[in-house]
Amino acid sequence: MEKTPKKNVGKKASEVVAICDHPNFNVESLIRTIRGQKVMLDFDLSMLYGVQNKRLNEQVKRNKERFPDDFMFQLTQEEWSILRSQIATAKQLDNEKNSNLKSQIATSSWGGVRKRPYAFTRNGIAMLSSVLRSETAVDVNIRIMRAFTSIPQIVNNNALMMQRILNVEMHQIETDEKVNQILKTIEANSPKLLNEKIFATGCVWDAWAYVSDLVRSAKRRIVLIDNFVDDRVLSLLDKRGDGVEAMIHSRYSESFLTDLHKHNVQQREIKFTQLPHRNHDRFLIIDDEVYLLGASVKDMGVGLCAITKMQTTPETVLGLLE
Repeated sequence: MEKTPKKNVGKKASEVVAICDHPNFNVESLIRTIRGQKVMLDFDLSMLYGVQNKRLNEQVKRNKERFPDDFMFQLTQEEWSILRSQIATAKQLDNEKNSNLKSQIATSSWGGVRKRPYAFTRNGIAMLSSVLRSETAVDVNIRIMRAFTSIPQIVNNNALMMQRILNVEMHQIETDEKVNQILKTIEANSPKLLNEKIFATGCVWDAWAYVSDLVRSAKRRIVLIDNFVDDRVLSLLDKRGDGVEAMIHSRYSESFLTDLHKHNVQQREIKFTQLPHRNHDRFLIIDDEVYLLGASVKDMGVGLCAITKMQTTPETVLGLLE
């Protein structure tokens, strides 16, 4: 003898009753037309999946990037008012016909819903099983997809293909996690900038690459103190990150000032200050660290030279320029 599904007596209205396994249950009855699209509402889907509506929406919010507007949208107040009226009318008709199953559907779908519900399109429903991550969700999705195929506006739905798509989605999640772990490991084990570096004659590229890494490492400021600079130095400083200020202290040069003006018209500003007197050594300040340069930046690696991280503070060096 077939058992009649138990009524949800004594439970809160927000709890759901999973009755989709009933032989007479018709998934198509829960597919609604809203904004010209065939959709299913969150409280109906939570009933099918056998989960609380609150949990379903929480999982969707945690994976918001997987549900663009063509996958899911929230009903307007007007749409929700019209729908509530339709649901109430359907419930009244079902009670008059004394249909236990349909009465339970209407009660489960509407009871406890206070906020405007979310509507899921076919693509959004297909994505739901991947975020809920349960065998029940996959099985229910297959039934839902089959129901959509019986509607003229929905085509190209194959249960086996949907299962494969869902499996691919799960594998993609696992792959993303592995890739993130690999990237973290690479970053943790990547070589760090040395406090002292010596470049043999002719190692121009090695020297340029090292200074470029120093520039890229800056978080707030870069200050170059160098008697001889040219447009190559401007290109080097353009490698700095967003929000990092750049300042050059150098000797006066008409050609360089012309290049600097043209650069600042198009690129991020690099400030310039004329050195009050000739300086022998060259310094590169990266945030709160000072590096002593054995040669001008534009000539690094041309001859034997070194770059050394100093113990002094940037303020000490900058103070001696005045």
